[in-house]
Amino acid sequence: MISRRDFVTGAIASGVLALPGASRAQAAWPTKPVRVINPFPAGGGTDVFLRPVAARLSQTTGQQFTVENLGGAGGTVGASAAAKATPDGYTLFCGAVHHTIAETLYSRLPYNLERDFMPITVLAYIPNVLVVHPKYTEINSFADFLAYVRKNPGKLNFGSAGNGTSHHLTVELFKQLTKTFMTHIPYRGAGPMMQDLLAGSVDFAFDGMGTSAAQIKAGKLKALAVTSAKRVPAFPNIPTLDELGIKGYQATTWYGMWAVKGSPPEVVNRTYQDVAKIMQEPAIKDFWFNQGAEPGGNSPAEFSKFIGAEIEKWGKVVKASGAKIDL
Repeated sequence: MISRRDFVTGAIASGVLALPGASRAQAAWPTKPVRVINPFPAGGGTDVFLRPVAARLSQTTGQQFTVENLGGAGGTVGASAAAKATPDGYTLFCGAVHHTIAETLYSRLPYNLERDFMPITVLAYIPNVLVVHPKYTEINSFADFLAYVRKNPGKLNFGSAGNGTSHHLTVELFKQLTKTFMTHIPYRGAGPMMQDLLAGSVDFAFDGMGTSAAQIKAGKLKALAVTSAKRVPAFPNIPTLDELGIKGYQATTWYGMWAVKGSPPEVVNRTYQDVAKIMQEPAIKDFWFNQGAEPGGNSPAEFSKFIGAEIEKWGKVVKASGAKIDL
């Protein structure tokens, strides 16, 4: 398995992965570096999938695509900054499922995802995975976990990338379905949360496979179940919650790219076309596979429809949980 750092470094350093026939002079855009706002701290799942794509876009366009991490408030701080950026095509936004949740979770937002952004495409679809710190020697299966939380309500704490993120609400949905109680500890992103989970300060998490895959393989976390409809090919021994008896439970993390509303349409089209081709590169597909992810690359129209469906789906979960956050 190649590491994220090795992949990005290699992609930048060599032309081996260059897109066949790509012409750097075929379009007026970009003529200067492009800023890509990542609304979460470095080290989280968004970084895992955005940075390799940004590195490849730098190659295929001949201009640097620079990732800027602006974390805080479940990704809404960075989203707000992106929404206010000049719509000239030189600021892009890489958000996540969290931003479709935020539309109904927050009583008010300084932006609107569907009004203030232009969908480009999805970068990756990743199942969440229930991971537990190894200090719990008595928990070695999902059955052990469920028995423990029912016997010890509130004793286990779980970390999330922030209030209202998918990491948070997937557990809220789990609590509703299993009638269990665990204590929530929100962080400013998946990266900081993972540090405390590995240190044992946090007991468990429903984390994105993108940030947990390496820790699972290294034996630093116990993986008990995935939240996808099917088992993850890269981790065939981890069962789904549905097959473990939590029927109908599905929750997938995804990461996507947007342009600022009002940006030139050719920016959206060019970025979509380049990213769709990048998604088909063997090295990218292998890297995504090793993270337990499926590549995106759907069209802007398809992504727009998907966003609307996700807002509706998570809105129902938010309503059922009673969660509400004020900025």
